[in-house]
Amino acid sequence: MLVLIAAFFFVPMLIAGIMRFTDHHPAVTRQHGELLDPKPDLRALQLRGADGAPYAWNPQARVWRILVAPQPGCARLCVRLSRQLDTVWQLFGKDADHVEVLWLGEPPAGAARPASLRVLERSPELLARLPRVDDPAGLPVYVIDPNGFVILRYPPGFDPGGLRADLAKLLKLM
Repeated sequence: MLVLIAAFFFVPMLIAGIMRFTDHHPAVTRQHGELLDPKPDLRALQLRGADGAPYAWNPQARVWRILVAPQPGCARLCVRLSRQLDTVWQLFGKDADHVEVLWLGEPPAGAARPASLRVLERSPELLARLPRVDDPAGLPVYVIDPNGFVILRYPPGFDPGGLRADLAKLLKLM
């Protein structure tokens, strides 16, 4: 009986230890996007809106950003992605005010334009700091924290539900 009680105690601990040291984590604790390390720092960049006005990071506002940096000439894929991002933004409900969608360059005709859309001028300095921005597979998307660090990258063809889930977790941290 004593051995059985000890087994009930030690076997789960043994399994948890094995999972921990072999880097197997439950799906709930993992993010859907690729966690970047090191995290590119965009704070020093002088970004400008499409109208030429400076874009300020303003960390006190606690706004998370979804960044899209399409290649020039992106049409059908960009329209589809803009609609997915619009849906993701709308699903935040009361927290939608804490999320902005940043689009480098003018979105193509027919693209969705959520209320939080900020169109920025294409910046070679910004593009140089984004990891694997010119992915031949398509258009990646990035998540930027309120301070201006790029923390997550979503590969081309990602599931927008994963982006929404990750950002929902991050918004709860505020």
